Amino acid sequence: MEQLQALDSLAVKQIKEMGEILTGFETKNRYSVISSDGSELYFAEEVGGSFLTRIFLKAARPFTITLNDPGKKTVLTLKRPFRWFFYELSVYNSEGTLLGTIKRQFDLLRRVYSIMDAQGQEMFQLFGPILHPWTFRIMKQGEELGKITKKWSGLLKESFTDADNFGVMFPAGIDVSQKAVLLGAVFLIDFAHFENRGR
Repeated sequence: MEQLQALDSLAVKQIKEMGEILTGFETKNRYSVISSDGSELYFAEEVGGSFLTRIFLKAARPFTITLNDPGKKTVLTLKRPFRWFFYELSVYNSEGTLLGTIKRQFDLLRRVYSIMDAQGQEMFQLFGPILHPWTFRIMKQGEELGKITKKWSGLLKESFTDADNFGVMFPAGIDVSQKAVLLGAVFLIDFAHFENRGR
């Protein structure tokens, strides 16, 4: 987790799923979390879950994702319960302590999420404008402080898989726990808004 403290941005790249391309069946998601200089910080993978859940619930499925450092030590665990619309994800540190939660809020036209700390107090909002479907602005009291952006993966990759790439620009001066929760938001956004695009 210490690596996050010094970073003001990073990239999350979904690892290409050849089995999914060849068979059309949903596989467990895997990601690489990379610093701005290209170093791999963490390897993230979906753990548990059943084949049938992935087939029938697809992107709405509940999941657990672990983020492991290069020494294969789990540094974060992300847990999402089953929800049809009001998506939610909780972020835990290596000791299993809750760091925060991301919750989708009701809005007819926009994609709005609350980023909550471990006590349930709102730290930030994620705001996804309708006219910029690839961007989620990190807001506090109406001011944009950072953003999460889906990056174009290339025509063939976009056409045949749901493998996605994201960039995260963190608000200045936030602590490592807040960065960890915002990093967790990337995975929830991927599942909630981009997971089933490559069909």
